[in-house]
Amino acid sequence: MTAESARGLYDPRDEHDACGVGFVAHIKGRRSHAILQQALQVLENLQHRGACGCEVNTGDGAGVLIQVPDRFLRKVAPAPLPPAGEYGVGLVFLPRDAHDRAAAEQLVARIVAEEGQRLLGWRDVPTDDRPIGPSAAVVEPGFKQIFIARQPSLTGPDEDPTTRFERKLYVIRKRIEHESDTLSIATASKKLFYIVSLSARTLIYKGMLTASQLETMFPDLLDRDVESALALVHQRFSTNTFPSWPLAHPYRYIAHNGEINTLRGNINWMRAREGLLQSPLLAADLEKILPIIREGGSDTATFDNVLEFLVMTGRSLPHAILMMIPEPWAGHESMSPELQAFYEYHSSLIEPWDGPASIAFTDGSLIGAVLDRNGLRPSRYYVTKDDLVIMASEVGVLDVPPERVLVKERLHPGRIFLVDTARGRIVSDEEIKADLARAQPYAQWLKENLVDIEDLPNAPYLPAPSHETVLGRQQTFGYTDEDLRILLVPMANAGEEPVGSMGTDTSLPVLSDRPRLLYDYFTQVFAQVTNPPLDAIREELVTSMASTIGPEGNLLDPRPESCHQIKIKYPVIDNDQLAKLRHLYYPGFRSLTLPMVFDPRKDGPGLEWAMADLKRRASDALAAGYNILILSDRAVDRDHAPIPSLLATAGVHHHLVREGTRTRCALVVESGDAREVHHCALLLGYGAGVVNPYLAFETLDDMIRQGLLRGITHLQAVKNYIKALNKGILKVMSKMGISTLQSYCGAQIFEAVGLEKAFVDKYFTWTASRIGGVGIDVVAEEVVRRHRRAFDDAAGGRLELESGGEYQWRRDGEYHLFSPDAVFKLQHATRSGQYTIFKEYTKLVDDQNRTRATLRGLLEFTSSAAPVPPVPPVPIDEVEPVESIIKRFATGAMSYGSISQEAHETLAIAMNRLGGKSNTGEGGEDPARYKKDANGDWRRSAIKQVASARFGVTSEDLVNCDDLQIKMAQGAKPGEGGQLPGHKVYPWIAKVRHATPGVGLISPPPHHDIYSIEDLAQLIYDLKNANPKARIHVKLVATAGVGTVAAGVAKAHSDVVLISGHDGGTGASPLTSIKHGGIPWELGLAETQQVLMMNNLRDRIVVQVDGQLKTGRDVVVAALMGAEEFGFATAPLVVSGCVMMRVCHLNTCPVGVATQDPELRKNFTGKPEFVENFFRFIAQEVREYMAQLGFRTMDEMIGHVERLNVRPAVDHWKAKGLDYSAILYQPEVPPDAPRRCTT
Repeated sequence: MTAESARGLYDPRDEHDACGVGFVAHIKGRRSHAILQQALQVLENLQHRGACGCEVNTGDGAGVLIQVPDRFLRKVAPAPLPPAGEYGVGLVFLPRDAHDRAAAEQLVARIVAEEGQRLLGWRDVPTDDRPIGPSAAVVEPGFKQIFIARQPSLTGPDEDPTTRFERKLYVIRKRIEHESDTLSIATASKKLFYIVSLSARTLIYKGMLTASQLETMFPDLLDRDVESALALVHQRFSTNTFPSWPLAHPYRYIAHNGEINTLRGNINWMRAREGLLQSPLLAADLEKILPIIREGGSDTATFDNVLEFLVMTGRSLPHAILMMIPEPWAGHESMSPELQAFYEYHSSLIEPWDGPASIAFTDGSLIGAVLDRNGLRPSRYYVTKDDLVIMASEVGVLDVPPERVLVKERLHPGRIFLVDTARGRIVSDEEIKADLARAQPYAQWLKENLVDIEDLPNAPYLPAPSHETVLGRQQTFGYTDEDLRILLVPMANAGEEPVGSMGTDTSLPVLSDRPRLLYDYFTQVFAQVTNPPLDAIREELVTSMASTIGPEGNLLDPRPESCHQIKIKYPVIDNDQLAKLRHLYYPGFRSLTLPMVFDPRKDGPGLEWAMADLKRRASDALAAGYNILILSDRAVDRDHAPIPSLLATAGVHHHLVREGTRTRCALVVESGDAREVHHCALLLGYGAGVVNPYLAFETLDDMIRQGLLRGITHLQAVKNYIKALNKGILKVMSKMGISTLQSYCGAQIFEAVGLEKAFVDKYFTWTASRIGGVGIDVVAEEVVRRHRRAFDDAAGGRLELESGGEYQWRRDGEYHLFSPDAVFKLQHATRSGQYTIFKEYTKLVDDQNRTRATLRGLLEFTSSAAPVPPVPPVPIDEVEPVESIIKRFATGAMSYGSISQEAHETLAIAMNRLGGKSNTGEGGEDPARYKKDANGDWRRSAIKQVASARFGVTSEDLVNCDDLQIKMAQGAKPGEGGQLPGHKVYPWIAKVRHATPGVGLISPPPHHDIYSIEDLAQLIYDLKNANPKARIHVKLVATAGVGTVAAGVAKAHSDVVLISGHDGGTGASPLTSIKHGGIPWELGLAETQQVLMMNNLRDRIVVQVDGQLKTGRDVVVAALMGAEEFGFATAPLVVSGCVMMRVCHLNTCPVGVATQDPELRKNFTGKPEFVENFFRFIAQEVREYMAQLGFRTMDEMIGHVERLNVRPAVDHWKAKGLDYSAILYQPEVPPDAPRRCTT
């Protein structure tokens, strides 16, 4: 399907697109060539929603779907055609190699014959490819149309013959797709071989074209005999420019503008359902079309696969659409009970395909469109007095005189717009849904079969354990003193996630000397640019944390018992609810507890054997009729260590998916190691239906008994804690734009950092893990070390928990990059102006990096890469001067409000003196700073940030800057908005932000005017018009796929893209986000450089990087990996006096840096000179490295990743498994291809 395969850090699964979509239809079904011409005009007028890459004449894709043009085809067909409806026609992309093309055609002919139909012949489709660009031409396929006649044996008394024939053509196409994978032809030919459409009702023309090239490429479209009553068009804007003809839309039923955020989970669940499928319509043909989803397809192609399957197995097109994209029905007070019952029943059959979407669909007779539940993609339509319907992504796609317009409307969230050309009328949303809701007694079925967990009979549960028992369990599962004080206490007291500040500067788990929980190796993936995160606060009505657990039925045969499941309101359950599930005496349900334990004496092999045994026992349980499987680690004792809950859950889930039995049961996880939001989100994301963090509940009870948690009862503490977890899970879902828990379960919206690929592929299938790392042996060792501390008397320390040191520095805790020693040396060096002391600081940081902190710490410089001879050093006098290098430096986006006026202005003055740039952050600055001071200093920030809430953004603000930065995400909290607590919103802050003093300011996670890549392009255009002299930045956060997003940003005409690491600072953020959102900038920067070079876009855009940059070595590593500019935030604050108290969010900063309290601000001792010294020292150290490496200028150095090598880490029990080959991958591009921006 795609023309690209994974290379380096690029993965084609990370591709995104956002597009223009539209259709023109005659309500009465009157066919004409004018309909097609008008649709092509709509396509032309949507061209701004498409894009071109490095070549203006190579488009991302354009296409049109029409009814089979019978009159035209009779004129050009290779043989006489049967009556309309009795033959099928399709456009086929074929290999260009003659031998391979013949093999493909032979495959098609054989399968048509085997399915009992008659191949009438092939037609060479006339094309004119002169206008298309080189990138499209080099992968251009051959084009033929195939004609197949229906055989009389297909007729049946109970069904329209054309419908039955359509189903047979579907089987033929699916068989061809499956068998083409094993065809003995070249790999390149396989990628070209693609059946665009095969139908008796519709015909598609599409390709890697711009809108204006479509009818030139396919002269058929200009023939006046090509008539249709409807025409569906699509213009694609892809984030990359990798050539692929099949990825153009429309597909067989739909054209789509948007993203399916839950795609991986949807694919897994559909695959799991295949084992239960039975269809009287397909009968024996069912096995031929499996798997339903063609692996490797885009999200649109995958959606189209499932929609087509549902229609072919008997559901109407509107019914299938509403099953896959239901409107938000839970709690919808004005919705009829019958319709609510319809949706609730179908939620037992299939989870929503969630994400921003405007989907236009047609089967050749019905044509319509639907929006996602949030309405995050625009669509508008006109109905004219002469029975024409025009629907498109926006108005103005056709010039229609106002007097002709009968209706002018827009699509509404969750509502369906439908034209029935056979019946000659528009069918209202209300009529469609009322008919569907009345089709079956859904409310009665639910009443008789759906069971609320609260209605299950009460059951006995275990008595409260002793303090010693709780302490032993805490040590077994890695609890620390910090977990109790910093995490559990705030959640139990307030029902909210704890908030922190200053970002994370601890070691990655794979580099840590301490045993870490398996959860810590996974980071949350989030939405940025191509689709928006969800604003869960303002859009709460469209979210749902409810779900059902239990066995599913046959998706194709809806029966009353299909909804015989257990309804849960929230995914985290208490011990009482778990006891109900464990002691389940209810017809149709049988539960079984499966222990998650292994023999600690057998280490890795023991854990691997225990996982195999657990999966076997799960399969045996299903075979024995159990359908509620409780995975529990309560059986831990001296002889049994716990299997990590996440490993057990994901392993069993994927095992059952592969066996086709996953939908026969619910997975309930009774977990001792889960206690954070991130932990529970991971368990749900990898297949758990509900989670019971029993040890956290026992800990709360024990803390109350020990006097560590006061003024609250156990019941209230548990209630608050569960509330905090559930609220936090919703926020994690929202980061990826997912609205419903049902869609999130099994969706795997995570990336592994530091886990061996073979281990991930086996137990966390389809999860990205790009640098290798630890495998099952080390995972087992980490568990055993914790278990030994709890049960081995010789280990000692059993009377108290470890301190932790993850959130605050502790002498015996986790390593921090900014240790007290590092803070002291940096402040002493910059305040005294002594470069020798600064070198002591950088040696300390760099040495610690090398041993146990960052990915870049394991990189080392090399003088050459074979077979190139070594590059000799150059005299430092010949190296670019400090004053020039400093111009590449900027301070991070720290808002006036999060830090004090004194700190904010100190940074601005220093950077303006140096010729670098300071950044306002989100919130703007006092206009009084736009004018220079009497002494010549300038307190104006050169970079103004435009964030989602637009705080402080005015026309005056926009013109008083050199750069404008659009913040799409922030390293410390990607997928979330900015947060300024009310106690920091003093009157002077409120004035600048145009807000109310004392009222907390929370920015929405998305820009509410940016829901797609083309919306971002519009804002970039608007900002360039507001300030033509300013460079436009787009700030992204490193995550898997950030490179493809950066390519889209370049195509949207941004001047700069900033890649922020996961460890960026913040004035206030939930601890879950600080610790578990995003990935190191080394991965994001390397991917960005690789993808931009592969796309031939690198010369278009400046790449900037930030995230815990502290030394000249950090800058040089980043430059060699492709960065041209460098951002520093935490280090300049430390230079200004910050002592890393991490209380920024409390307004109690003792040194006046991160507070608005007038008294505390008096303690500020920073000066611009200190900041100037820091950046001069950094630049000087950069020069020293450049001289050593033989580079005279920064421009020479940028992108020479071959000058980096990996320092062996064989001495580290975890890091020795890391593989940097993907980070250091050099794209296969011409030697003179640009490595940096040249425009």
